[in-house]
Amino acid sequence: MDSDVVIGYDGKPRCDWAGTGDTALARYHDEVWGTRTHDESAMFEALTLGLFQVGLSWRIVFGKRDAFQTAFRSFDVTKVASMTGRDVDRLVEDPSIIRNRAKIQATIENARTMLSASPDLPALAKSYEVDRKRAPRSLAELPTVTPDAEAFSKRLKSQGYRFIGPTSVYAFMQNVGVVNDHIHGCIRAVDYHATARSR
Repeated sequence: MDSDVVIGYDGKPRCDWAGTGDTALARYHDEVWGTRTHDESAMFEALTLGLFQVGLSWRIVFGKRDAFQTAFRSFDVTKVASMTGRDVDRLVEDPSIIRNRAKIQATIENARTMLSASPDLPALAKSYEVDRKRAPRSLAELPTVTPDAEAFSKRLKSQGYRFIGPTSVYAFMQNVGVVNDHIHGCIRAVDYHATARSR
């Protein structure tokens, strides 16, 4: 068993960050992270969580995921784009989320950008898809920034997106499955089934 893969509550191997219990994080690992999606709300959520993660740990941000979904109207892009300064003032006082005014405002502005940008975010993400031939062998192999992420970040900034850097964009790419960074041996890794058959 790879050192960065653990056996979960159900006997299945997963990336060790998912833990071993039947938890929200394990379900997120199994159902969301690295799963290719073109859904606008899912992509907006991934972009927003990455925005709030800047300077913080993923576990802190993920622990507030439900609260963010409530605060930002289930990540409905049109609804968030219609939020006002009064909503920003209210959310800055909401202890269930990360109360950073600049990031809250950027989230609303990013929703407005999503409604007007061309090409749209799903189409733009498609142009940066990575076709992995093998899974990373360890967490140490995972980059935090890639040339594609740098180019993608510049394109998003040119469209008007805020709080978008190469690191957060690469995290976004991992999240929505533009790149599959599940570790070798994990049930979600690109080569897991082929490897399992060969044993």
